[in-house]
Amino acid sequence: MARKTKQGDPKGEGEFDIIARVFAPLAKDVGAFGLKDDAAILMVTEGEELIVTCDTLVAGVHFLPDDPADSVGHKALAVNISDLTAKGARGYAYTLSLALPPDISIDWLEGFAAGLKAVQEQTDISLVGGDTTASPGPVTVTITALGQAAHQHAVMRLGAMPGDRLYVSGTIGDAHLGLRLLRDPVLAKRWSLTENEAAYLVERYRRPGPNNALATLVRNFARAAIDVSDGLVGDIEKLCAVSHVGVAIDTGNVPFSEAAKKALAFDPTLLPVLITAGDDYEVVLAVSEKSVAGFESESEASGARFTALGTLLAAKKGVSVHDEAGKTLKIKDKGFKHF
Repeated sequence: MARKTKQGDPKGEGEFDIIARVFAPLAKDVGAFGLKDDAAILMVTEGEELIVTCDTLVAGVHFLPDDPADSVGHKALAVNISDLTAKGARGYAYTLSLALPPDISIDWLEGFAAGLKAVQEQTDISLVGGDTTASPGPVTVTITALGQAAHQHAVMRLGAMPGDRLYVSGTIGDAHLGLRLLRDPVLAKRWSLTENEAAYLVERYRRPGPNNALATLVRNFARAAIDVSDGLVGDIEKLCAVSHVGVAIDTGNVPFSEAAKKALAFDPTLLPVLITAGDDYEVVLAVSEKSVAGFESESEASGARFTALGTLLAAKKGVSVHDEAGKTLKIKDKGFKHF
């Protein structure tokens, strides 16, 4: 990792020392040189493509300033793994850039690294470099993740066709509810949540995925795919726009956890929020009708949970959302927007 400043080093340790003690143990690839150089040299397997994705997380925007440090590390890496999974790629390596305020502690950095390590152990991805710098602003984490997929087998948003079946993994809306609970813990009682259910929702916000185990299913069966980061409806709309297809989403088909169902039972107006709020980090994919049986069979055998949302239509039909009674829902903001 490049060494640009000594300002703000925790407890008087120099940046060289912090990198060597806290982050070098995460650099497993020989081409990372133990983070002792300013660049890594990575060998890419012949016949494979390198998939590159990058995400920045900012305290107060993507995670709460008082979230546990390990959950910040976990989330920062897991959201990148989600992008790779939607491409049908397996994680290979990543770079990490940190902008840290002067009051950051070494304990925070060690906790952050522990969160990264937990995701690494689930995915076989490893750290190969990056940058650390002091900043007067909030903690800012940028990860660039590299994945590998067989040549011409990476799955894009482009490729879905009318008649394809649209699926989503996991459950939707949990992370938003977890954030709501962190901001207002009284909601747990209002929603009649058990202690375990409330903890589950909070964890879904703080520690999404990683869902890399789904990459093989995506690669083998999806015509097109996208990870659900900015909201289910908005991300489906992105896929449909690029693939030139439409879809009618029946909210009765959207998978919700038992905890989310309790919240919806108390406050039905949460429905449009949960399908547009984002931070789910699930995968939406389009599967051709002839591949549906094989996809569902292999999904079940692998223990993966996918739910059919509907069938893709001609582009002129657009993307619409209907409740269980067939009434069209008017949704102003279909997904998270930074600007």
